[in-house]
Amino acid sequence: MTTATPTAPPERAPTGPKPILSGQQSRVEMVTIRAFLLIPFAVLVAAIPVFWGWGVSWLDLAIGAGFYVVSTLGITIGYHRYFTHGAFKARRPLRVALAIAGGLAAQGPVITWVADHRRHHAFSDREGDPHSPWLFGTSPVALVRGFWHAHMGWLFSSRDKTNIDRFAPDLAADRGIRIVDRLFPLWVVLTLAVPAVLGGVLTLSWWGALTAFLWAGLARISFQHHVTWSVNSVCHMIGSRPFSSRDKSANFWPLAILSMGEAWHNLHHADPTCARHGVLRGQIDISARVIWLFEKLGWVWQVRWPTTQRLSRLISREGAIT
Repeated sequence: MTTATPTAPPERAPTGPKPILSGQQSRVEMVTIRAFLLIPFAVLVAAIPVFWGWGVSWLDLAIGAGFYVVSTLGITIGYHRYFTHGAFKARRPLRVALAIAGGLAAQGPVITWVADHRRHHAFSDREGDPHSPWLFGTSPVALVRGFWHAHMGWLFSSRDKTNIDRFAPDLAADRGIRIVDRLFPLWVVLTLAVPAVLGGVLTLSWWGALTAFLWAGLARISFQHHVTWSVNSVCHMIGSRPFSSRDKSANFWPLAILSMGEAWHNLHHADPTCARHGVLRGQIDISARVIWLFEKLGWVWQVRWPTTQRLSRLISREGAIT
């Protein structure tokens, strides 16, 4: 993405060729994604009582932390702020590197992820939003159902697929990004295999490879998924809303560090192309700080940083906490 792409395309019937999400590619993607939604979480739940206290080492945690940081920033800076919203321009090598790093989070191919998220902004908390928690009403039962749907249920529903031609034509037209997108299964294999290899080599044991695979691989991916999903669910249900937006996006500070700044979600929906989400005093935004570093190194430019004038226009009259 070398130019900013609108996050709310006009609501009109799609034209042109059929979406890319069809045929063999769609089946491979969906099988891979669904497998890596359930398998890591199931293994994590089963492994904790079995391995706790003797089956996990500081090395496993260190490898897992390294992969967590790289792949999470691949999602927050790459998939989200760059490819989805065009918050800055980037040199070609960094562009490709961000797409690959995002793939290591095992959250889906870059083009599909971006199309779904642009669609989310186009219809945020309205009919057409792929993962709003408010689609079923406001009763207690409806909110429980909505939370499940927004958190992870939407990934398993027989929903209509997002039209790539409408929501991500720029990425679909980019040959390099298409290649990275098609290689998504490879990134998933590597995000599991490399930690296991590191664990085995550094401990010179098969046991070290196994525990690194479980904790730095599967457990890390599962934990990472739930952090990202919580931005979709929790950050559209509870939290502070200091900025005006047309939906129920909110800030939820307990997720701020783990999500690398994505939990400052209210400003993001008020000003989607802004490169920094945590703009108020005390709001730590790790992703924005990394983008700042990239800018200083000359790897990115035309960064859409917030301005005092723009923020003052976005301040909500209520600033409510719900």
